[in-house]
Amino acid sequence: MPAHDVLIIGAGLAGQRAALAAADAGASVALLSKVHPVRSHSVAAAGGINAAINPADDWRSHAFDTVKGSDFLGDQDAIEIMCSEAPGEVMHLEHIGVTFHRNESGELDLRAFGGASMNRTAYVADITGQAMLHVLYEQILKYSDRIDRYEEWFVTSLVLDDDGGCVGVVARDIRSGRMETFAAKNVILASGGAGQCYKPTTNALICTGDGIAQAYRVGAPLMDMEMIQYHPTTLAENGFLITEGARGEGAHLLNADGERFMEKYAPNKMELASRDVVSRAEQTEINEGRGVGEGGGGIYLDITVVDRKRVLEALREIVNIGRDFAGTDITREPIEIRPGQHYIMGGVKTDINGATPIPGLYAAGEVACVSVHGGNRLGANSLLDTLIFGRRSGEHAAARATGMAMPSLGDDQLRRDATEIDDIIGRERTGRRVSEIKEELGVEMNRNVAVFRDEAGLRNAHEIVRRLKEEAKSAYIDDRGTVFNQDVLGALELSFMLDCAEATVVAAIERKESRGAQFRTDYPERNDEVWLKHIDIGRNGDDVPEVSYSPVTITQWQPEERKY
Repeated sequence: MPAHDVLIIGAGLAGQRAALAAADAGASVALLSKVHPVRSHSVAAAGGINAAINPADDWRSHAFDTVKGSDFLGDQDAIEIMCSEAPGEVMHLEHIGVTFHRNESGELDLRAFGGASMNRTAYVADITGQAMLHVLYEQILKYSDRIDRYEEWFVTSLVLDDDGGCVGVVARDIRSGRMETFAAKNVILASGGAGQCYKPTTNALICTGDGIAQAYRVGAPLMDMEMIQYHPTTLAENGFLITEGARGEGAHLLNADGERFMEKYAPNKMELASRDVVSRAEQTEINEGRGVGEGGGGIYLDITVVDRKRVLEALREIVNIGRDFAGTDITREPIEIRPGQHYIMGGVKTDINGATPIPGLYAAGEVACVSVHGGNRLGANSLLDTLIFGRRSGEHAAARATGMAMPSLGDDQLRRDATEIDDIIGRERTGRRVSEIKEELGVEMNRNVAVFRDEAGLRNAHEIVRRLKEEAKSAYIDDRGTVFNQDVLGALELSFMLDCAEATVVAAIERKESRGAQFRTDYPERNDEVWLKHIDIGRNGDDVPEVSYSPVTITQWQPEERKY
């Protein structure tokens, strides 16, 4: 049985940063991922990473912008940590080989991003996540004597001891189908978000909420799950991401009348207002009949106003996306976009060191909710979140492991998980296909738990999610083999997604106000007197979500009206 001081689930930016920090602290570390690390979803992050590097900038300004962007739901102690540690983290990345873009003076170039009071986004063209992920993986390879890698292993369950502490996981080797128990003094979840609950989404196929659901099932609370970010610019045809960097470089949003409509909604920041504000503005234009394209369901993103040489230098990947997937040369004509599901602000509730209420269980990155994003994440704060709290969780877990005995695990959970997988493989083809249930889930979440919400739509979504949870118990698969059986993993992922979707819907029903990404047309105002608090979702023994609350940490910025 493999045994480590720190076992990290997920090998994106949060997981790799946690692994490096724990190894530097002297811990024995394992990094376990269901895909090869450089295929982690962090590779899709395009626009950049925020940090107050400019001498004229200050981390407190970054922190206030983040608090305001969160619609004052973000915990300010965590935000202060993230923003104050940001410049050092970005410089560390630069020193280990991330080739951030530089200006003519040779200094790090900083681009404008939504909700920011000044330019503070460092970037590598529009492949920032890819550049960072590959450099960190190079570092992981250098640490091969201290970090064991288990690539293409799928975690099925967390394992708790008799005292309720997390002491390991059960996982399946995707290549062979072999099940294994991994013992660990500490487990760090860094397995990403749950975007595949929605269709369409900018998220990779692997973003199925595994870690969120696994933590939820062993008693860890989830927080801010109602806060689902819709990115303002995704390709109308298929939901592919068009980076915010395009608007940072000066692109305009236009309706069917050719009007640059953001002037009505955010006259000061225009296209660079926070993402929730821009997405609602776009959806309002579409709903009121000023959309473009098929059925008037889109908006034009006009990048032709940006110098063509600059576009080809700083936005080269979306030039390729526009050409290959929309047949559009974005340097010569506008491209049709629409709001699309992109990110979840909620996740497993943690403290500022990534620790959950379950001893030995940590979480970092999109799987976690610290909460630095509150009701709405600012663009280019996600990469920063993964690195700062990945590092902090790795350091804290390594320190906790010091002096601890390695836990001794039985194989009860392994047998239960193996039996569940055998049952899935052996199901008769009398139910629905896994893909059909996933499709219905995604369409329903995008219909009723999206940019605009109301009680009737949310109640309908909850009924559908509950029905789909029942149908998933008899959903059948085609592949009955053991080698790279993605069918059986898809059935397990569906179960995780349904848990995440239910937590999202229940929290959205509970929050009877509009704040950040949660806009209730039946409760259109923000209500600080009643709802300036986090909604926490726990799971009782009957598989029914339980709602509780926790306070928002306010240090120096009192809530105020949020305008851009």
